[in-house]
Amino acid sequence: MLNKYARAFFTRVLTPFAAFLIRRGVSPDTVTLIGTAGVVAGALVFYPMGEFFWGTVVITLFVFSDLVDGNMARQLGRSSRWGAFLDSTLDRVADGAVFAGLALWYAGGGDDLVLCAVSIFCLASGQVVSYTKARGESIGLPVAVNGLIERAERLVISLVAAGLAGLHAFGVPGVRYLLPVALWIVAVGSLITLIQRVVTVRRESAEAEAAEREPAEREPAEREPAERESGTQETGARKSAEDRQTRGSETAK
Repeated sequence: MLNKYARAFFTRVLTPFAAFLIRRGVSPDTVTLIGTAGVVAGALVFYPMGEFFWGTVVITLFVFSDLVDGNMARQLGRSSRWGAFLDSTLDRVADGAVFAGLALWYAGGGDDLVLCAVSIFCLASGQVVSYTKARGESIGLPVAVNGLIERAERLVISLVAAGLAGLHAFGVPGVRYLLPVALWIVAVGSLITLIQRVVTVRRESAEAEAAEREPAEREPAEREPAERESGTQETGARKSAEDRQTRGSETAK
């Protein structure tokens, strides 16, 4: 849902910065790699230590590379299958690092195995949600559904909650409970989104298979009258030949 509005807004905001990087000779692939490395470092260095505020600051600085690299590719006219593949693949790496960092915190200093399990579920379900759409499209289906919580929603909810929860270290009361609530929201929303996409793929595949069967079923039905007509003509021709032979015999007599 956020992709529809937020991406367009930030694309306009980041266009000058993308143009600046192009003038400095930086390639879109380089921005993709650096951005992913920054997100992974922020998540796996700060989050396991419980440094949610600074970890979120670092992640946020690098997460916008996902918009900058695409903007640069469009300005350069270099949009390619390789760039799309690299960007999508490294997005999964970055997302996994965020929830892995949270899981490590709850498995260690956070001392909450339930929230550790919820974080791992968020990690796994996010990967599967993305896979269902990619796999459906690879077999020729449109997968025409967005779902309740996609990548943008997962990141925004998790990072905002983590950043606010990190303010607890600065003496802000009550904010530490925001992150557990956010993780449960992401977990439930991801499950709903996964079900939405699976149901959509099931429906679209059934419609596609029905459309493929229809011409095959219609062809024999169209062929049958023609065969009957051909058979009737052949029978009539045989009868005419027999009549001529009979008349010829009678004349001979």
